[in-house]
Amino acid sequence: MRILLTGSKSQLAHCLRDRLPEDWETIATDSASLDITDADAVCNMVKSFQPDAIVNTAAYTAVDKAEGDAAAAFAVNASAVYNLALAAHRAHARFIHISTDYVFDGKGKRPYQESDFTNPSNVYGQSKTAGELLALSANPDSLILRTSWLFSEYGDNFVRTMLNLARERSPLSAIHNQTGCPTYAGDLSAAIIRLLQQSNPVRGIYHYVGGKSVSWYEFAQHIFQAASQQQTSFPIPELTAVSDKEYPTAAPRPAYSILDCRKIENDFGIKPSDWQKALAQVVSKLLSSGY
Repeated sequence: MRILLTGSKSQLAHCLRDRLPEDWETIATDSASLDITDADAVCNMVKSFQPDAIVNTAAYTAVDKAEGDAAAAFAVNASAVYNLALAAHRAHARFIHISTDYVFDGKGKRPYQESDFTNPSNVYGQSKTAGELLALSANPDSLILRTSWLFSEYGDNFVRTMLNLARERSPLSAIHNQTGCPTYAGDLSAAIIRLLQQSNPVRGIYHYVGGKSVSWYEFAQHIFQAASQQQTSFPIPELTAVSDKEYPTAAPRPAYSILDCRKIENDFGIKPSDWQKALAQVVSKLLSSGY
């Protein structure tokens, strides 16, 4: 299989490249090698490489910055997604796009299902919602995977941030009234590969996140516990639970971000990310590398 992978510097792209079968041919692009907001550039790349599938991990993810830079957020998270989906449709290639829990407003009381009404509460979520709609309008066979709270041994994420903060100071604080599902990017990568290996192209919207929901405060507790088990000399900081009202941000965050993953498990036997197991491995790698 020939894969065109966008967003090559993302933690998900790194994890995918670690796991793709050796006999698959991959071109991994970033904004320097392929401007996905340029429809002609996308078409030329697809015509040249002739991929069997396009996997889009590229995204504008600066949630707070997006509030004052909506044009840039929509260019990458919406218009560029349309370009990729349309190019895939014309080339008869599969198209997988990664979306987010932020398409929901977080006011729900039960895990969000794929068919639930989207109502994003910030510009980032609005741009990602627009990207989903544009992908499906350009290419009805698009596969959209919504995920949340990604972490891995690569790039900037909550796990690396907490480890670095613990080394710098104590006490620390973490928000207790925002709940979601941490997801190991390596597990999401494995799910993407399994979906690509299906004999019939998978289409529509699916959720894939971790199997246990926690608050940011609880997630931080898990991180420090894993670190202390890996390295007895790790400086465990005093950790305080605080409300999001004590840390106002430009973009409001959903208070309840739990996604229901029963559809992907029922259809393909793909189980939610075992993020607690993965966390121990990720923390071990980060501690060994000096973070």
